[in-house]
Amino acid sequence: MKKRNESIPSLKEQYRANKWLFFIYAFLRLSVVGILIAQVLNRDYLNVALCALTLVLFFIPSFIERRIKVDIPDVLEVTVLLFIYAAEILGEIREYYVNVPHWDTMLHTVTGFLCAAIGIALIDLLNRSDKVSLSLSPLFVAIFAFCFSMTIGIVWEFFEFGMDKYAGMDMQKDTYITRITSVSLHPDGRNIPVELDIDSVVINGEEWPGYLDVGLRDTMKDLFVNFIGATVFSVIGYFYIKNRGQGRFAKLFIPRKKE
Repeated sequence: MKKRNESIPSLKEQYRANKWLFFIYAFLRLSVVGILIAQVLNRDYLNVALCALTLVLFFIPSFIERRIKVDIPDVLEVTVLLFIYAAEILGEIREYYVNVPHWDTMLHTVTGFLCAAIGIALIDLLNRSDKVSLSLSPLFVAIFAFCFSMTIGIVWEFFEFGMDKYAGMDMQKDTYITRITSVSLHPDGRNIPVELDIDSVVINGEEWPGYLDVGLRDTMKDLFVNFIGATVFSVIGYFYIKNRGQGRFAKLFIPRKKE
């Protein structure tokens, strides 16, 4: 019990270690608890579950630091906390995904950026480890980080598709299309694309402003901005590894092994 208490810093120790990080933690947690209480009173138990999940996710950075002995930079930790809050509380419960333009796009861009940072950290920790005989070139590390980030993005899109198909959700947001190009529209069945303007679509007697794309464009947009975020940090990580960890900006986002 004594070892467990020593491994978990008290509130005073957290406050003394980093005051602004402590206040951000406190504000976000109190905000989520307040929203959770409101959702309980509204009997919206799905949102209650989202609030509970958010509170659990808030503990992941400190859990990783204690159990894996990895030092997570404060900037990365704050970014992760704000990302979780923006995705679960603002995006889902406050409906920013619908009401705020490009909210989902912004989050997917940040995801690509952060996942590339994690990919850089994974290889960098192995390169610096005395127990593992591994020394990879900066270019290989950057390529790995990029591929790692894109893989996470693709797996997430698989998850969104599965939730839409089997749980009746709409995570892959739909888009109205007023023009399509398809070889299926060619009157002779040839492999020549034909453009068609969609003036009106009537479904069950109701007129729609266009053809409703079922998530394809949203998925490709998410992967594209993930690609941008992954590319940006992979380039940053390349110079970070090449200069033996001297990059100031990269250090703000790359976890390091505790001494």
